[in-house]
Amino acid sequence: MVSPVRPPLGGLKRQLEKTRRARASAGDSFVRETFTLARPEARQKAREWFEKYPKAAYWTQVESWRQLPGDQIEFTMRRLPTAD
Repeated sequence: MVSPVRPPLGGLKRQLEKTRRARASAGDSFVRETFTLARPEARQKAREWFEKYPKAAYWTQVESWRQLPGDQIEFTMRRLPTAD
């Protein structure tokens, strides 16, 4: 029994690269900053961001986070550059 031949993936690869380049160049105008801190310091840093850049005006949010070994938290804060 012969296994089916895989189709060439060059076109798919080119399309993915084109889409990624377009997204990177367009930008979404959000300001992002990534931190790696111990859990208590991470909570404090997030609170500082929400106090300095209120969610209602800057759309501030914790975009992503993950727990690292040693009770370290890596997280990315996101906000708009101005509160127009």
